[in-house]
Amino acid sequence: MNQEQLTELLLQSLQHERGGIDVYESALQCVVNEDLQEEWQEYLEQTRKQERKLTEVCKALGIDPEQSSPGREIIADLGESLVHAMEKAKAGDNRDAAQLVACECVVLAETKDHLDWELIGKCAEKLAGEEAKALQEAFEEIEEEEDEHLYHSKGWCRELWLESLGLRAVLPPPEERKDVKTAIGAARAEQARGQMR
Repeated sequence: MNQEQLTELLLQSLQHERGGIDVYESALQCVVNEDLQEEWQEYLEQTRKQERKLTEVCKALGIDPEQSSPGREIIADLGESLVHAMEKAKAGDNRDAAQLVACECVVLAETKDHLDWELIGKCAEKLAGEEAKALQEAFEEIEEEEDEHLYHSKGWCRELWLESLGLRAVLPPPEERKDVKTAIGAARAEQARGQMR
């Protein structure tokens, strides 16, 4: 395993979780739908927990959690861009449009977050000893939350877009109703949306 890249992955992941806290705090300023607000509040708390967990993992692996890296700086910029997009949307006079922008920003953030945790899981499989144990414990604690965040957020974004287009929307989305946590479950929930009201 390339230890330098593992350090880079963990630093980027930690930075992304920190940015994710800002993303959810900003998204909650844009939300209109009460069910979505409740969901995002839960995800904000989980993201805070994930940030603490990654800080612990870095320390367990002898990585300074405040260490800078080129990739980490880019991740920080991306997070700031998502927050800026939501602030700009919120400054407009259309709350539903701001909510859609927030949904899209959350989906973008959760896509990267999901990838990071998937990669952390793959690294845990290949390492040994205390490093493997630290990564595996974190992965097992967080992975299911990340699946839910991504698949439910994509469902919310799709259904709110459909509603904005004047098309039939299923709210809360099927992914939420069926509490999916896998890609297969998300695909099945989306296929079943035609039978939901």
